[in-house]
Amino acid sequence: MTWDQRYDRPDFLFGTEPADFVRRTAPWLAPGSRVLAVADGEGRNSVHLAGLGHDVVAMDASRVALDKARALARDRGVTVDFRPGDVLTWDWAADAFDAVLAVFIQFVGPEDRARVFDGLRTALRPGGLLMLHGYAPRQVDYGTGGPPVRENMYTLPLLEEAFAGFEILEARDYDAEIDEGDGHSGLSGLVDFLARKP
Repeated sequence: MTWDQRYDRPDFLFGTEPADFVRRTAPWLAPGSRVLAVADGEGRNSVHLAGLGHDVVAMDASRVALDKARALARDRGVTVDFRPGDVLTWDWAADAFDAVLAVFIQFVGPEDRARVFDGLRTALRPGGLLMLHGYAPRQVDYGTGGPPVRENMYTLPLLEEAFAGFEILEARDYDAEIDEGDGHSGLSGLVDFLARKP
C-alpha cells in the first residue's frame, strides 16, 4: 500500500495533535525559528510549531497527506510552507534551518538511513537543533505502530554515533502509551533524541 493510499481516508491516520515529543521539546526552540519538518505527513507537528510562531517548512512524499495538512493549517489559522518531497531525493540545502524535526521516519531502512541522517545534519545551521523521535527495536514486538522491521528502529548508541560531535540535550529510551490516530496507538517503545549541531 502506498502512502497516498494510507492517507486517503476521511480522518487523520495519525491524528491532528502533535506527538508528545514535539510538545515537550518545542520550548527549546528560539522564538521565530526556521524549522524543517521531515516527512511530516498530514501536518500535525508542523501545524503545531507554526501555531507557536515558528517559520515552518514541511515536506512529505504523499500529495494526499499534503492536501490534508494544508486543510489542517487553514483550520488552525496558521501558515506552513508545505512542499512535496521524498527524504531520499530531497535537496538538503546547507545551513538552512534553525531546527530539523523528524518524527517516526522509520520507513527508511539501514541502507538509506546514513544518507538521510547526513541530510538532516547538512540542513541544520551551526547551533541548530536536531529533534528526532522514533521507535526502539522492541516496538516490533508491541505492534502498535511503525513498520515490522527491527533494523529500521533506533537505539541511543546508534543515534549518538550517527550524530557524533553534537551536544546531546536529551536522549531517552522508554515505553509509553500513545494515542495518535489509528496509525500509532497503544504501548510503544520510544526513543527521543534532541541534540545541538556544533
